[in-house]
Amino acid sequence: MERLVKQLGLADYEPVWRNMQAFTDARTADTADELWVVEHPPVYTLGLAGKPEHLLCQTDIPLVRTDRGGQVTYHGPGQLVVYLLIDFKRLGLGVRELVRRIENAIIAMLAECGIEAAGDVNAPGVYVQGEKIASLGLRIRNGAVYHGLSLNVDMDLAPFNWINPCGYQGLKVTRLKDLGVPLTVAEAAAHLLPHLARELDIQAQSQPA
Repeated sequence: MERLVKQLGLADYEPVWRNMQAFTDARTADTADELWVVEHPPVYTLGLAGKPEHLLCQTDIPLVRTDRGGQVTYHGPGQLVVYLLIDFKRLGLGVRELVRRIENAIIAMLAECGIEAAGDVNAPGVYVQGEKIASLGLRIRNGAVYHGLSLNVDMDLAPFNWINPCGYQGLKVTRLKDLGVPLTVAEAAAHLLPHLARELDIQAQSQPA
C-alpha cells in the first residue's frame, strides 16, 4: 500500500505532536498512512509512564510530557525523526513485530553504511557496541499508530548527559558522525526510508509539508 512521506523540515515538537493526534483522530478506514520526516529544536520529551527523576538536572531545554510509550529522551537539530502514522489494524502485525521491523529497517540502513548494529529485546532501540544510536516510542490509539523513531546523525549529544536516556542510568549514546558516516539528516532519511518501506511493505511517495 502506498504511503505519503511528508518532509516537515525543522519544526517545534509540540505542534507536530498535536498534529499527529489530530490526524489520528480524524482518520477513517480509507485514510492513507503517512510518514513524517522532521528535525526538532532542542527538547526533552517524557513518555506516558515517564518518571521525572530521569531528568537529572534543570536546563534551558524545555520538557514536554507526551503520550508515547517510554521514558525521557532528547531531540535536537542533527537528529532524524520519522513519525509513523499507520493504520495498525490494516498493517496486520502485533506490537512486538512492528517494533522489530522498525529496528530491522534501521539496522539494515546502518549495515549499508558499514556499521554493525543490533536491537535489544529488553530495551527497544538500536545499539552500536552497546551505545544507543536510535530510539523508538510509539502510541496506538483507535487502532492506529503514531509517534515513531529517532536516529542520531550529526547532533550535539551533550544533552543526553543530563538525563537517563530512555530511563537507563549511564546509557551511552552515539551518532553517525562519530562512527565515520558524514551524512546530513536529509541524506540519512533518503537511506532509511527505503528500508522502512520494505519492512512495513509499503511504497512511499514523497511530498513536502
